[in-house]
Amino acid sequence: MHEPTRGIDIQSKVEIYRLLRELADRGVSILLFTSDMLELIGLSDRIYVMYEGTIAGAIAGEEATEEKIMTMSSGQAAGDD
Repeated sequence: MHEPTRGIDIQSKVEIYRLLRELADRGVSILLFTSDMLELIGLSDRIYVMYEGTIAGAIAGEEATEEKIMTMSSGQAAGDD
């Protein structure tokens, strides 16, 4: 999904989040691209960060912070796989 909640109201966002979590809990893989950092952290079980066209690192969802993501996205850290 690319920017799944851009431009929609909060009630619709909550419903989309619920549906995505329900699908993930059933074992469906979801690939999410979003510029909304809080959405990314809140929805992701695993985050892969790109830097200059390659994967700079990965962060487990429960360990993700805005700071870790931004550090990786600037090429300053490799992260863990």
